[in-house]
Amino acid sequence: MAKFKFVEWLLSWMFESTDFTFEWDSGNKTKSKNKHGIETREIEEIFSTGLAIPLGVQVSPEVDEERLGAVGPTKEGKLLHVVFTLRDGRIRPISGRPAHKKERSQYGEILRKISERI
Repeated sequence: MAKFKFVEWLLSWMFESTDFTFEWDSGNKTKSKNKHGIETREIEEIFSTGLAIPLGVQVSPEVDEERLGAVGPTKEGKLLHVVFTLRDGRIRPISGRPAHKKERSQYGEILRKISERI
C-alpha cells in the first residue's frame, strides 16, 4: 500500500480551488471501474463536493512523477481514496477505490476536529 506525507500546500489548493479540470489517460480512465467498480464521474466528484481531505505526496513506493492522494465522498456518499497527479493545473487521476477502514476512520477523525474548530 502506498504511503503519503502530508503537505500543507495541497490542503490549501484543494480548499481554495472551486473549478477542477480533469485529464484522463486512456488506461486510467477504465482501470478503477474494472478493478474497483468506481466510475470516472465518482472520482471527479470527490473534488467537487468540497469535502475531500488531502493525504499528501506519495513517498512510498517511489515513482517517477509526483503522486498525490486524497480521501473524499462522492455525491452518493461513497468514501473514495484517489491517487492523482497535477499537470498544468489539471488533475490527472491515476486510480480510485473505496477507502479502507483505516482511511475511513482517519477521515472521520479529521472532520470531527474541523467541526470542533468552527
